[in-house]
Amino acid sequence: MAARGIRRRSAAIAGAVLSVILLAAGCAPDKTLELDLVEQASGGFPDDVSAELDAAVQSAMAATASTGALVGVWAPWSGSWLAGLGTDATGATVTPDMTFRIADLTRLMTCDVLYAVASEGTVSLQDPVTDYVVGYPDLHDATLLDLCNGTAGLGSFEPVIGAQWYGNPERVWDPLEIAAFGLGQPRSAVGTEYRDSDAGFMLLGMALERATRLSAAAMYERYIVEPLGLVATSLPRAAASAPGAQPLHGAWIPTNPDGTLNCAEPRDVSVMSSSAGFTDAGVVSSLEDLGLYLQAMAAGAIGGEAVSERFSEPLPAYSGAPAWYTATGGALIAGSLIGQMGAMPGYLTAGFTDPATGMTVVVVLNNSTAGAAVAGDLAWQLAAIASRAPAASGFTAPELGLPWTAQQYGNAVAQINICR
Repeated sequence: MAARGIRRRSAAIAGAVLSVILLAAGCAPDKTLELDLVEQASGGFPDDVSAELDAAVQSAMAATASTGALVGVWAPWSGSWLAGLGTDATGATVTPDMTFRIADLTRLMTCDVLYAVASEGTVSLQDPVTDYVVGYPDLHDATLLDLCNGTAGLGSFEPVIGAQWYGNPERVWDPLEIAAFGLGQPRSAVGTEYRDSDAGFMLLGMALERATRLSAAAMYERYIVEPLGLVATSLPRAAASAPGAQPLHGAWIPTNPDGTLNCAEPRDVSVMSSSAGFTDAGVVSSLEDLGLYLQAMAAGAIGGEAVSERFSEPLPAYSGAPAWYTATGGALIAGSLIGQMGAMPGYLTAGFTDPATGMTVVVVLNNSTAGAAVAGDLAWQLAAIASRAPAASGFTAPELGLPWTAQQYGNAVAQINICR
C-alpha cells in the first residue's frame, strides 16, 4: 500500500482561505473570489483511525473483486489519509497520484458550468431545453435547471446500451445519439420527481456547448480546472484512451454461458472513448484534484450568486428513500454530505463532502462489475469512521452527526461478495 497526507498546492488552500481566480468569460483575469474553507490539520490520522479506514477499503476490494483502490479522506480537525492499495489491472502497484474516471461526479461539474454561464447572462436557468437542443420539441416544458436537478422527467440510456461499452469500448458516440436511448424511455411529468437520468446530463452538456460556443472539454477547463488550479482533471478527447496521464487500470468480469461470473478471467477495460460518458460521466481526475474540487463546489466557489440556491430544494433520491437521502443540483445529498457516486467500465467512484466541517471522502475501486452503489456505501462508511476522529493539537472536533454508522455500511459492502 502507498499512502501519504494531502499536499496543498499554492493554487489550492492558503491557510483557511482559498483564492479562486475566475477565468470565466466576462471576468477580468485579476478578479479573485476569496472563499473561507475550514483549516486542514497537517499530518495523518491517529494509527487506529487509519487502520480502521484501511480495513474498510480492503473489505470493499474483496467484496467487489477489485485488485486495487484509491482513497482520500480529509477530516480538517484531525488529519488526512490518501492511499493507493493493491495493484491495478496490469499488475502495477497502485499509488495515490493515479488518475481514474470519475463517472457521475461529472454531473456536478456540468451543473457548475450551467450556474457559471447563467451568472454571466449567457443563459438563464429557466431557458427551455428546446432553445438549444433541436429535434425534441416535446421537451419544451423542461428547462436547463430541470436537466441539472434531474426533474426533467427523462429516462436513462445506460440500461439500454451499457453492455456495448464492454463489447466495443473504442466506439465514439455522438451525444445526441446516445441520449436518444434515454429519451425513448418512459417519462414522468416535468418537475414532479427526481430521476437519475444520464440522458439529461448529456442534453445539458450539448445545450451549454451551443450556448457558450465552447466544447465541453473547454468549458470544464475554463470554469473549473483553471480557476481551481487542478492538474489532473479533464474531459479527454473522444478517441479511446486510458484515463489520464497516470491511469489506474480497471477491470470488469464477464459472464460464463450459464450466466455466472467468470471471476478467473477479469478483463482490463480501461481504454475506452470518453464520449460514452461525455458531460454525464466522462471526466477523469485524481484524488487530490477531486478532493479539492468537492470542497470548493460545496462551498459555492463556482457559479456566481445563483449557486447559493443550488441545493436548497432537494427531492427524495428515489421513491421510499430515507428522509436524509435526497438529490438536486447534479448531486446526491446524504445527511450533511454532498456528492455523487457512479460507475464506468473498470471504475466504481464516489465522492462526498460536508460543507460545514470540510470533511471529504473520495473512493475508487478498480472493478466495475458490482455496480455503483457499493462505492457510495464505502464512502459513507469511511465518512462515519472519519467523523469520529479525535481532534489534533490546536483543533476542536465538530459535532458531526451522520444518520448511519460505519458498521451499517460496512455490513452492506460485505454482502456484495461477487466472487467469494
